[in-house]
Formats: sequence, structure tokens, C-alpha cells
Amino acid sequence: MPLERQKTVFKYVSILEGLSFLLLLFIAMPLKYIWDMPQMVQQVGMAHGVLFIAYVFGAIWLFKPLNWNFKELLIILGCSLVPFGPFYVEKKYL
Repeated sequence: MPLERQKTVFKYVSILEGLSFLLLLFIAMPLKYIWDMPQMVQQVGMAHGVLFIAYVFGAIWLFKPLNWNFKELLIILGCSLVPFGPFYVEKKYL
């Protein structure tokens, strides 16, 4: 797969992972704990988990082709744990 295609796929995964994280934190979790509706956490949580794993593998996959150093890789992986972090990665590192 060409490098530009890999970057495009990772950009989409990054955006979707960030959106799923925000959806989980700001919509699904309040529904579960305030209004006792845990169904959305189960569905959004599963999607977020799959996207999170894809994000981590994608970052490791692009580590060498994009010439990131180890510090940049750690920042990129750390951003997956912070709300709005994947959007920062998408703008700054891709």
C-alpha cells in the first residue's frame, strides 16, 4: 500500500477514534450514570475499543515510514488517551 494511502487510512481512523471517545465520554457515560441507560456504553464502547486498537496499530505501522522518533511515537500514542488528542495528531503529525 502506498504511503499516502496509509496516511489517509490512519487519518480516518484517528478522526473516528477521537469522535468515538468524545461520544463515549460526553453522551454514553452520562446516559449510563445519570439516566441509567447502559446500552449506549456497550455499543459505543465496543466501537471505541476497536478503533483504539486500530489507532495504536496504525501509529506503530507508520512509525518508520514517516520517520517519527520514539518521543513522537509516544506523544501520538499518548494522545489516544486524551479527549481531542487524536485530532491534534491528525493536524500536527500527518
